[in-house]
Amino acid sequence: PISGVSPTQQPHASHRGSRTLQSLLRGCDTHIPSTGDGLYLGQQTWDPPGAELPSLATPGPLTEPPGTWGLMPRAVCPPPRYSLYARTRLGYLFYQRQVKKARERYPHGHSVPQPYCFPGVKILPIPVLSNNYSYLVIDTGSSQAAVIDPSDPLAVQAAIEEEGVMLEAIFCTHKHWDHSGGNEALCQKHSSCRVYGSALDAIPRLTNPLTDREKVTVGCLTFEALATPGHTVGHMVYVLDGGPFGSPPCLFSGDLLFLAGCGRPFEGSPETMLASLDVAVSLGEDTLLWPGHEYALECLTFASLLELDNSALEQKLQWAVQQRQEKRSTCPSTLGEEQTYNPFLRTHRPELQEALGLWQAGGEDPDAFRARVLKEMRRRKDLYQAT
Repeated sequence: PISGVSPTQQPHASHRGSRTLQSLLRGCDTHIPSTGDGLYLGQQTWDPPGAELPSLATPGPLTEPPGTWGLMPRAVCPPPRYSLYARTRLGYLFYQRQVKKARERYPHGHSVPQPYCFPGVKILPIPVLSNNYSYLVIDTGSSQAAVIDPSDPLAVQAAIEEEGVMLEAIFCTHKHWDHSGGNEALCQKHSSCRVYGSALDAIPRLTNPLTDREKVTVGCLTFEALATPGHTVGHMVYVLDGGPFGSPPCLFSGDLLFLAGCGRPFEGSPETMLASLDVAVSLGEDTLLWPGHEYALECLTFASLLELDNSALEQKLQWAVQQRQEKRSTCPSTLGEEQTYNPFLRTHRPELQEALGLWQAGGEDPDAFRARVLKEMRRRKDLYQAT
């Protein structure tokens, strides 16, 4: 059965803090969500098992670059348990257990991906872990390729071999292990491969730190890195220029933006997250959105509780239910489409503000009010769980 709800079921809200990280590490729940919009590590307790876990490639740096933790406002510094996940070997052990359980439960991946081909470029979603996506982006003329967020190195390597391409670059949106955990193993296999990402995140095997708006070329592929802090202090998204191929731009959004959802602002304020979401929206309505997780069903169901009369949302939810019943991927969507039903991109809409019971105070800055709307919506989403 597919996790989620049908339109006829009534979802309910609940805290996720009842499960401890110890039970997760021991495999009590093999379909756990990851750090993007699911598991709230700040509400978990830590008691890692003593048994040796299956070995993967040795992780990269386990601490932040000097000074980066101080970049976060004190009011939004993550809880200590999240810091353990993001900054220490305990998080890597948790990631290893995720990989092992996901391989057992989904030997062929959690979803059936649909490759997208344009003249000269191929985008192959790779379903990994319980709900993550890595993406293999191929310059079909030169057979050079880049991968975005290689969570499971075995799954990514299998795709590379099946496509018969040369891996030239790894683009990491952020440091979390479910997005960067495969870097080391892939670099050992592909010695000339470069690893790109923000210097503000402790990304394993990082070779080429990027700054905002910096561009990288792989074969005929041109990627632009955009700084989008909030989920982590160094989170970046990558935009593939579709112009040379006659295709729309492609946004690989990591844990910034999902279909009908957005990532948890573990390391940023609502104002920071709102500004990052606005960066994504500015890319244009025809931009294809390739998110880091398969969260469509849960996010759409939550959104439907806020906007009961949104026909675009209702149609998308019905479509997503059908897709997930067949284990088919729900990506990509477009940014134009997202703006019709994604509540986190609709903080300016009066009907959504009213549904949350919020009104703009006299003289309140519009963006400050939108950040307040985003904060309340995120709070409710954090308490929500589809069944």
